[in-house]
Amino acid sequence: MKEERKDITPPYARYLVYLIRPFPDFDPSFIKPVRQKAVGLLNLKQGDRVLDMGCGPGGSFPYLFDAVGPSGEVVGVEISPEVAMNARRRIARNVWRNVQVIEADARTIQLTGTFDGALMFAAADVYGSQEALDNIFPHLRENAQVAAFGYKYSNNALGTILNPLLRMAHRLFSFPTTPLPEYEPWRILAKRVEKLNVEEYFLGLMFLASGSVASREAPRKN
Repeated sequence: MKEERKDITPPYARYLVYLIRPFPDFDPSFIKPVRQKAVGLLNLKQGDRVLDMGCGPGGSFPYLFDAVGPSGEVVGVEISPEVAMNARRRIARNVWRNVQVIEADARTIQLTGTFDGALMFAAADVYGSQEALDNIFPHLRENAQVAAFGYKYSNNALGTILNPLLRMAHRLFSFPTTPLPEYEPWRILAKRVEKLNVEEYFLGLMFLASGSVASREAPRKN
């Protein structure tokens, strides 16, 4: 039996993971519309194969499953053993036979085949890591849609007041591999996608970025 590496999950985050474990389908109501929009931006169709990097407890699974249908496939990747367990409980509760979770680091996971879209929802360890993107993007088909949602420092007059709280939350709940907040945390991702569109939410403290995988023949310049 594989031993859980509990040092991966921050202590406060670990407490929350255990707190919601009896409720596999739990997801904060205020975040659901953003999840739906992020999945919609992937332009998935029935039978597609989609990657959910940093899938967490599987909050995006219902929308991804609906998008690809029973003939498609949803592959979630989660670095934390405890969080991955919650995601698997959600899968079992909903009897999704074409949804799976791989417990792995995005920087080193060995993916197989190609994907028609990639979601990085609250996954700064992924969209903010050059190494992770180098590992993932070769498995995305050309013109596949990519969507990333996360937190950022705000330039908004009211939002800047909350920047110190964001820094504190990052320190308490983020993983060791999670990069520090930035004003434009999508900058690394922007080098790999075409026509990146960015929308800001919650006083500029959160963002949703989306675009299509750049042409293999004409890679983006740094």
